[in-house]
Amino acid sequence: MKFDLRGIRFNVWLYFLGFAFLVLALFGIFQAVLIRPYYRSDRIAAIESLANTIKTDIFDQHYVSENNIEHSLQAILNNNACVVILDHQGQRVYENDSLGDLCLLDKSIAIDEMSYDLKNDLSSLNVFLIEEGEFYDTVVSPVNDTDMLIYGQKIKDDLGDYYLYINSPLEPVESVIDFIFSQFIYIAVAVLVLAMLLSYFLTKRMTGPILKIKKGAEELAEGNYSASFKVDSYSEINELAHSLSDAQSKLSKVDELRRDLIANVSHDIKTPLTMIKAYSEMIKDISGDDPQKRNEHLDVIMSETDYLNKLVDDMRELSMMQAGYVILNRTNFDIKDAVNDIVNLLSAMIKENHLTIIKEIESCVIWADEVKMKQVISNFLNNAVKYSKENGIITIKTINTEDSLRLEVIDEGEGIPKDKLPYIWDRYYKIDKSFTRNITSTGLGLAIAKAILEAHHAKYGAISTLGKGTTFYFEISKDYEEEDEGLS
Repeated sequence: MKFDLRGIRFNVWLYFLGFAFLVLALFGIFQAVLIRPYYRSDRIAAIESLANTIKTDIFDQHYVSENNIEHSLQAILNNNACVVILDHQGQRVYENDSLGDLCLLDKSIAIDEMSYDLKNDLSSLNVFLIEEGEFYDTVVSPVNDTDMLIYGQKIKDDLGDYYLYINSPLEPVESVIDFIFSQFIYIAVAVLVLAMLLSYFLTKRMTGPILKIKKGAEELAEGNYSASFKVDSYSEINELAHSLSDAQSKLSKVDELRRDLIANVSHDIKTPLTMIKAYSEMIKDISGDDPQKRNEHLDVIMSETDYLNKLVDDMRELSMMQAGYVILNRTNFDIKDAVNDIVNLLSAMIKENHLTIIKEIESCVIWADEVKMKQVISNFLNNAVKYSKENGIITIKTINTEDSLRLEVIDEGEGIPKDKLPYIWDRYYKIDKSFTRNITSTGLGLAIAKAILEAHHAKYGAISTLGKGTTFYFEISKDYEEEDEGLS
């Protein structure tokens, strides 16, 4: 398998292996450096404990029982030691030996380059106990050239001073170290192999989902909006997959809107252009000398031209708003007067559809761009008229609170499917994909209304129930500073 030296898999594998090697190396160094002093200090502590046991069993009791002697003997055997106790005259009053020929308490030894014949004069070591009352030293056994520990302690008793000497071998530390290192090498190799395998499977589990996401991203970049990002991995990778899935959904919707936009714009432009061309030809060929027909044909041409002009104006206005180039000319105006003006303006359309308008409006002065807010209200009411059933009721009402004003336009139409609601504010989005042109609407009304409301920092939305109708609303704050504010 080829490794990417800059890839996650190789680097995690390398770091994991390096960490395992570092831990093993530090452990080996500590073992090599600390095992000797640690072992020696441990043996010294064990011999001191043995000395205290003998002192307690023999000297700290009112009388020496067989149990005490047995207890001390067992302690001597457990510590692999030989013990001699001298009285103040240098006579041996107690001795016990579990070392046999290895015991140095009856041999000649060298301490600090001085020779001591312990077999004939063990009391010669008493000089080491005069000041401290306790001593220990490591000497080389003349029997087998191994390190041996000599320990002495001065014991004060009612009957006089006694001198306790203990000899115990220090185990062959070098052989112990060699054994430990031989075992350590096998353990280190096993740990490194295990670390390599574990890091391999860990990195494979980490990079597998990432590679799958990468493949899906490449497919998405090529325009395949059905690419899958579904993975089951660590939470961060799952979150990345979820983000890409969300981006995929949004890109798919943008692409769909782009196609709809091109289809709608081309349709909306082509239809009036076709009409203009057709009626121009009719004027040229048929009605040129007939004033009445010529005027009718010219009216159609002018109407289609007006529609094209309005379409261009709406597209330009929306583009400017979305680019942030519009200045809001805020003034104080009464929302009730604005609603009445819009209802009067659309009265002919309302009567034509046999609709009833119910106004539940309180007088409330707000500080906003009156022209643009009327454009929003007009768009909401236009939509309500367009989608209301004949003889239906449209309700316009305001809810006035201390901090804000909420305006609602409620119709009794067919309603909007829940999954379509988030997209109705997109330019040229149509719930019905059939390209039926409305001569009074360019299809950009809600997108423009959205831009105007966002410029005013107003909340807005639509609530709809299929078969019962739709409510368009906005909620604008009353707490604005009185200055012109541009979009940003």
